[in-house]
Formats: sequence, structure tokens, C-alpha cells
Amino acid sequence: MKRVYLDWNATAPLRKEAREAMISSLDIIGNPSSVHFEGRLVKGLIEKARLQLSESFGCDPNGIIWTSGATEAASLMMHNKRLNCSDIEHECVKSHGISNLIVNSDGIVEKADEFVLQGANSETGICQGENIKGAVMSDQVQTFGKLPISFNWLDVDSAILSAHKIGGPKGVGALILADGIDATSIIKGGGQEQGRRSGTENLYGIIGFGASALAAAKDLTDGVWEQVSELRNKMEMRIADIASDAIFIGKDVERLPNTSNFSVPGWKGETQVMNMDLAGFAISAGSACSSGKVKSSQALNAMGYDDITASSAVRISLGPSTTEHEVMNFVDAWSKAYKKYAVKTA
Repeated sequence: MKRVYLDWNATAPLRKEAREAMISSLDIIGNPSSVHFEGRLVKGLIEKARLQLSESFGCDPNGIIWTSGATEAASLMMHNKRLNCSDIEHECVKSHGISNLIVNSDGIVEKADEFVLQGANSETGICQGENIKGAVMSDQVQTFGKLPISFNWLDVDSAILSAHKIGGPKGVGALILADGIDATSIIKGGGQEQGRRSGTENLYGIIGFGASALAAAKDLTDGVWEQVSELRNKMEMRIADIASDAIFIGKDVERLPNTSNFSVPGWKGETQVMNMDLAGFAISAGSACSSGKVKSSQALNAMGYDDITASSAVRISLGPSTTEHEVMNFVDAWSKAYKKYAVKTA
């Protein structure tokens, strides 16, 4: 049975551009910190990727710090700082911040001084828009590559990115700093990345990140995500026709073009995920932790939804290669499972 992947917000399939760029670099010898020809060659490839990300994200290449992912990037920027955040942020942000910002029923955060704020929520897809202006740090992991943004437009001190969310390799990310902003190094060593993040750079990951960033920018220019949004909306209309008790989270505010989060209160999201997995569809529910268990969505709780509604939510996140045939097959499979649930609870 051919499986259908509908969990792009968790991770995107590796782009061919990233794969080809990484494969072409595998036999290159040299440490980027070495001064000989081989070292300079490798250093040049890292700087080429830095320019590619700079062009794609609209930032100064000198403000890019390569990291092992967005989690490390957040830790690097928030280290020893007391920054305000809300309960809709990723765990890597909440673990360093002070969760005292209020989230309204639409998922929009009320700002305060010295705050961090995401561009869009990974579970609901709800975007904060210009609300992020003035943030010390903004998590742009989900918006980068899906929405037409530029770091220079955001008016924030810093942003964090992750390669695998845009079809790059896993295990590489970046902290982006505005002019005049710096970060305190938390990994000491050889002084790589202008002394901000020591350790030999992840050459292959960085090269893949640069290539995927350019490809993601082209998708936006080509209007790919507008087509994804239309497909998402068709799916929601079908589900609404099938299940009158379904609640679509954030439907009336700006969302990521690919994300649908909905709840049938009382029908556990984890059960839906398992049912769909057996039917050949990969979707998600709640917030997945390292143990593989599913918790009730803190994002939905923060918006005022009760535990029953929050624990019954599932997220469908589409991508550029998702077809209408795949989505409608998912709706059919979900409809069959829903009807069985409705009979049991009648």
C-alpha cells in the first residue's frame, strides 16, 4: 500500500536540490578552519550556502550563525536572558523563557517588553503577522519557505530557522542576527562562526540547507503555496460537510497555507492518528515529545479550548507535492473512521 504523507510541518521530504548538492560534496576533503587549499575550498562552500540563505531569507550573511537546528539556535539567543513568551511557543523557547504572555481565543499573543514570539504556530498554523515587531527573537521555522517574508522586514533582533522544515537535511539550523545584535557563545572551542558557535561546521548539512533555501524561495515565486492553500480549503469544506461537530482552529484568521487543525470533541486525536496510520496516512495530533507519546495541545489550551477539545485535535499539513487525489483519499478514509466513531457514541 502506497502511504500518503500529510505531516509536512513535522518535517518536509528532502528536496532533490538538497540531495544533489550534498552528494556532490561528500568526497571533498578539508577542514574549513585549515588555511591550505583544501580547507579554503570547504570554507568557500560554507560561505556559498551562507549567501544562499541570505538571499532567500533577506538577511545579512554576516548575521547568520550555523547551528545544529532551531533548538540550539533558540538556546544560543536566549541563554541567560529573561524573555517573555507564551504557551504557544515551541518547547525549545518555553524552556528558556517566562511563559506569561496572554493568548486570545484567535491564537494571537498580547505582547510585552523583552519578548519572543513565533511567526506561525506549527500545530494550528495561526500567524502572528506584524505582531512580532520588536521581538528579541522570533521563531520563523514554519513561515520560512511557506510565506513571502524577509528578515529585514520583520523588525526583530533575531530569528531561528530549521533546514528540514523546508526540505533540507535534518540536524542543521541557523540563528539570524540583525545588525548590531550579538549572541553569547555557549559552545566554546575553536571559535568558528565568528566566535559565536565553536565546533567544526556540519558541511553537508549546511550545503543542503543553502540549496533547499533557494529552492523554497523559487516555490514561493512560482505560486506553489497558493495552490496548496486552495487544496487545504477544499479538504476542510469536505470534512465540514461530513462532520458538523468538527471545530476548525484558526479558520477565521491568517494561517499558514498548508495547515489545518480541527477537533471533533470527544474523539481522541491520538486515536484518529492511529486509525489514519493503519489506513496509510501520516497525520499528527497534539505535541509529539521524544518518547513518541502524544500530549494534549498546549497551544489549544492557551487559546481557551478545554482539555477534551484540545486532546481531540488533529493536524493535517500539506506540501507542494501533495495531490488532490491523495487529500480526497484521506478525507474518504477519515470519513469512514468518523462514521464508526459516531455510531459508537450515538
